[in-house]
Amino acid sequence: MQRFALKQLLEWKNSTRRKPLVLKGARQVGKTWLMKEFGRLHYQKTFYFSFDRDASLANLFKTTKDPIRLLEQLGAILGDKILPGEHLVILDEIQECPEALNALKYFNEEANEFHVMAAGSLLGTLLASPHGYPVGKVNLQKINPMTFGEFLEAVQPSLANYLDSASDFTQIPEIQHRKLIECYRNYLIVGGMPDCVAAWVNEKDCRQVQLIQKELLSLYENDVSKYHGKVNAGRILMVFRNVATQLSKENEKFIYGCVKPGARAREFEEAIEWLTSAGLINRVYNVSKPEHPLNIFEQINAFKLFFFDTGLLKCLSGTSNQSIILDEAFQFKGPLAENFVLQQLLSVLGENLHYYAPMQNYEVDFLLQEGSDIIPIECKGGENVASASFKRFIREKNPTRAFRFSQLPYKVQDIMTNIPLYLADRAVLLSAEDSH
Repeated sequence: MQRFALKQLLEWKNSTRRKPLVLKGARQVGKTWLMKEFGRLHYQKTFYFSFDRDASLANLFKTTKDPIRLLEQLGAILGDKILPGEHLVILDEIQECPEALNALKYFNEEANEFHVMAAGSLLGTLLASPHGYPVGKVNLQKINPMTFGEFLEAVQPSLANYLDSASDFTQIPEIQHRKLIECYRNYLIVGGMPDCVAAWVNEKDCRQVQLIQKELLSLYENDVSKYHGKVNAGRILMVFRNVATQLSKENEKFIYGCVKPGARAREFEEAIEWLTSAGLINRVYNVSKPEHPLNIFEQINAFKLFFFDTGLLKCLSGTSNQSIILDEAFQFKGPLAENFVLQQLLSVLGENLHYYAPMQNYEVDFLLQEGSDIIPIECKGGENVASASFKRFIREKNPTRAFRFSQLPYKVQDIMTNIPLYLADRAVLLSAEDSH
């Protein structure tokens, strides 16, 4: 399988501002494979070390902070000499050794000619702590589940090549459009977790995919019990299991009372922060004004939570495959589409979005800031695209552009562009005035 993050890693390798690189993201999103594959493609040799596999490695980093001595010892362990620029050093599951994470500071200051990468499960929770990592001494790279484009490349490479070579998205034939919509629906079922995608590619067995998804969800819940630190594990699990319920209700913001009757923000805020830092949920804030810059208009007490992978959300919600494939009107279709669009946009844009809900029954799904422009985004799970709120926003705020994602073909209508859901991860649509 191809991962577009390999291009970002190559940019890191060639950057004049390169520092030791820390990959963060949820467990099983493919961080280890990415590092090893990148080393295979772009270095003479890769030196791979796992603190989870070999607990005695930690003793080396507890003994000294001298990066040159550490590199000599790491090379000796594998019977070779580590060369700067030509070899890649990978420190995996680094959360098991805080001394190694801290040592990255000295690699940057005293041995930055050597290329060092690190990653670890739930590393985001450690990085979020006050003394979690050496601020300003490392580069950070978020690794997300596979985008729809990566999924398509794996399962239908001919369709992926077709989209890559398309000169005009408005001219996609009906037969190709329908095939791509079918792949979109399959993505809702499979999601972007590499193990799930591999199982789908190799076996085309939904039962096997669902089994892997359930195992992953259990793994995340076990991680909560193991790594929760000072945060109440029970509250973390309550929020984790409640995300699908909140999305199904289409609330205008996250309601603590839906997690636990009478619950207050102070009871669950730390749990939400833990899940966000762990990369398991995405938080999107409402804004009081849809104006540039959006960040200063965030309403901290008004937000929505989304799952980091749509396939896992589908599994967690109990949505049937039959509903996704055959039922044009099942209740959870809209929330799944909204979660899907957010997942794709976050993967390619690398920044969070906002939404706008100034009053009851008036909500714009997402707002994207591009320069000083604010672009409203509407997400529809099917071909019924009626939306009073979206029309009202366009009429009252007069944006320069607006995007609607749906199962309808690509079409430009004045300032509004309808984008088929299978193009959601193609950022060119959102970053250029006249793309295609």
